[in-house]
Amino acid sequence: MRRRAGSATVALLALLTGCAGGPSLENQGEVTAPPGDSKHLVVGSAGFTESDLLAQMYLLLLKKAGYGAEILSVANRELYEPALESGQIDVVPEYAATFADWLNAKKNGADAPPVGSPDLATTMKALRSLATPRGLTVLDPGKAVDQNAFAVAASYAEQHQLKTLSDLGKSGLKVRLAAGDECVQRPYCAPGLKKVYGIDVTGVDPKGVGTTQAKKAVQDGQDQLVLTTSTDATLDDFGLVLLKDDKHLQNADYIVPVVNRSRAGSGRVAAALGRLNPVLTTEDLASMNEQVDSWRRLPQDVARAYLEDKGLL
Repeated sequence: MRRRAGSATVALLALLTGCAGGPSLENQGEVTAPPGDSKHLVVGSAGFTESDLLAQMYLLLLKKAGYGAEILSVANRELYEPALESGQIDVVPEYAATFADWLNAKKNGADAPPVGSPDLATTMKALRSLATPRGLTVLDPGKAVDQNAFAVAASYAEQHQLKTLSDLGKSGLKVRLAAGDECVQRPYCAPGLKKVYGIDVTGVDPKGVGTTQAKKAVQDGQDQLVLTTSTDATLDDFGLVLLKDDKHLQNADYIVPVVNRSRAGSGRVAAALGRLNPVLTTEDLASMNEQVDSWRRLPQDVARAYLEDKGLL
C-alpha cells in the first residue's frame, strides 16, 4: 500500500503516549457494554490516496446522518489501530484479510499462521473474533475489494486470447514476473501462480508491486506479467489489462469499516456507513484513485462528487 505521513501524526503520537491498548481480555465489561453513539466522531485515514478517499466518504456520510465528524490522518497501522482501540479514533476504513492477519500477528506473534483467506465469510469470521475482544466492531463489507492482481500488456492478451489467469496457465507461455522480491516465496504470488494456475513463471524481476518501473517492463516486453492491485488506476497509461483471478488465489481484501464499539458501535453509525456498501465497486474506487493521482483532484472533492452522483448526499 502507498503511504505518506499525515499532518496529524505528531499530535496523535502525543495522544497515544501512555494510553491503554484497548480493553484486556480480562475486562470483558468494556467489550460487552452497550454500543456507544457519540455525537462527534473521528475518522482515521492511513494517509494514502485510497484511504483518504474512503475516509472522506465516511466523513460525509456521517455528517449526512447528523454526526459531527473530522478526519485524522495517521501514516501507519501501528499507530492508528491502538488509537482506534483507545478511542482517539472512532472509525477507519480497513481491508478484511490484511487486517485479520495483522490482528492475528499482534495477538499470536509474527509467525502465527495467517487467518485471512480468499473466502470472504471465513475471513470476516476470523477478523471479528480477533477484533471484538479489543473493543472493535467490524461492520459489513461492501462490493469493493483492493487485493493483489496481475496484469499483462493488452496486445499480449489479445495475441494469446487471455482473459483470466487460467487462460495464461493453459497457454503454456513462459512468463517473467515484475513484482517485489518477496514474491518468490509468498504463496499468493509466484508459488501460487504455479501451483493454482500452472503458470510457467521463469523468474521474478524485483521491480516492486505496481511501480512505474514494473509496469514499464511489461509495457516494453522485458517482462510479461506484473503484480499490482485491483484498484490500480494507471494500467491504461501503460497499455496493460488485468487477468481475472478466476480460481480465487488472492485473499478477500474487501473494504470494511472498523469502529470503536464504545463510541461508534451504534446501529445509526452502521446504517450511515452501510449506505456505501451496495454502491461502491472496485472499478469506482480505481476511477477515484485515478482522479486524485493522475488528475490531481483533491480527495474531498472527488469523494463528494461521487456520493452526490450516486444520490447518497
